[in-house]
Amino acid sequence: MRFLSKVVLLLLALPGLAFAESKHFDCNPSFAAKAPWQGADAAYSIPLQDGRVVWIFGDTLYGDKREVNGNDPKMVHNTIGVSTCNNGQWKLDYSIKRDAKGEFDSFFKPQKNDGTYYWALDGVEHNHELWITLVCVRNKPNSDAFALGFEICGTDLAHVTGIKEDPQNWKISYSPLVADGMHANPSASALIDGDYLYIFTLYEEGTRPQILARIPLKGLKDPQKNLQYLGSDDKWHDGFEPAKAKAVMARGASEMSVRYHPELKKWVAVMMDPQIFSDKVILRTAPSMTGPWTAGDVIYQVPIMQTSDPRYDKDTFCYAGKEHPEFEKSGELLFTYVCNTMKPAKLPAETDVYFPQVVTMPMPEAAKK
Repeated sequence: MRFLSKVVLLLLALPGLAFAESKHFDCNPSFAAKAPWQGADAAYSIPLQDGRVVWIFGDTLYGDKREVNGNDPKMVHNTIGVSTCNNGQWKLDYSIKRDAKGEFDSFFKPQKNDGTYYWALDGVEHNHELWITLVCVRNKPNSDAFALGFEICGTDLAHVTGIKEDPQNWKISYSPLVADGMHANPSASALIDGDYLYIFTLYEEGTRPQILARIPLKGLKDPQKNLQYLGSDDKWHDGFEPAKAKAVMARGASEMSVRYHPELKKWVAVMMDPQIFSDKVILRTAPSMTGPWTAGDVIYQVPIMQTSDPRYDKDTFCYAGKEHPEFEKSGELLFTYVCNTMKPAKLPAETDVYFPQVVTMPMPEAAKK
């Protein structure tokens, strides 16, 4: 049942940086199965200075085909991909980590053998190295999380070096970021602005607002010590106290994107509507990263969740909405989302489910107002 955990938990964009200068907009991303990679969720993208894009995937099905034993799909908890776009030709190489015995394993893995695992989410490139947020998860029978048997156990930050090499040879070190029991895990969206890495954070209390944390770039190697949060007084404070933080968005999402659009002179956030099991993708804008953010305009309704769609299945739900500006042409919006099923046994036959879906549309008028 770990596979269903996404129901609950369900970059780099600098102000003034014009994405039109990127070569990626010549390509439209796509995510087909390519054994042993058989589908995944999350799908955060990190554009690199050398022109490649690193993709961060969550729970990943693997094998020669999709395999499910009862309610347990054959999967690892995270993988990556590296895409290139040359003369309009899209290429994506998936990478599933191999352990010391040559068996498939999660790309990011806790160093303690205590039964925990990571959901890898957003990250950035800084000085030709990657910094990626990792949410710690552990199994817990009879937990409150829709009785799905898991709970969150904090957040760590991965530091990845040697990224010009084969991903199997990337060097990964881990640092604690937020301790277990905080109920707020910096990971929803990460970006660099000025001298700081900013991380949007879903606070799992009350209306579940989005709060904002940051780490000075010079302090990334000891992120927990250097973590700061935006307080309700609109000032930055050392440490991390979610109860005293400003709710920059009244209702947040565990996965989303926040990116600056210089042509609009606005920050743009794209996410699935926080209402659980929603079929809507919403867009919010703000003049500043800290707000005020609009309540959100519906820009898309997922076709497969409409009863009129021939692929409709009452067990299918969708999540993980996020934008990828590095692939947008002028005047466009490009985002992805992922659909999953409440009954994993359906996965082998559900070829439209559990692959990132790509949507390209004209930039919505809501973003231009």
